[in-house]
Amino acid sequence: MANHLLCDTCVIIDFINGRSQELANLLNEDRILFINSIIEMELFQGARNKSELQTVEKRLASFRLLMMQQEIFDLATQFLKTYRLSHGLALPDAIIGATAVYYQIPLLTYNTKDFRFLPNIELCSSFV
Repeated sequence: MANHLLCDTCVIIDFINGRSQELANLLNEDRILFINSIIEMELFQGARNKSELQTVEKRLASFRLLMMQQEIFDLATQFLKTYRLSHGLALPDAIIGATAVYYQIPLLTYNTKDFRFLPNIELCSSFV
């Protein structure tokens, strides 16, 4: 799965706002880019009007949606119990990180500090 990446919300926001030509280039290569339902919902929540919502929907059509298995929520729960107090792990980040670990897909994020302490997670902070 070397050509697979789970894209964090922050990366997709830059892509939607036209600030990430690198992600657009990855979409044109042999890369398969994924999101999960949490990332999708965070992006919809950030839309300020119907036009922005439509833009988000249109841009998300380029990504594949990973199914949210119960094991992902179980792992995210364990991550929260272990890292919420010590590292400030937030609920959405726990689920996003658990998704990357469960599917064994690198997570492309600008916010590596939010995930680097999670066991068995592979992070990418630049476009490879």
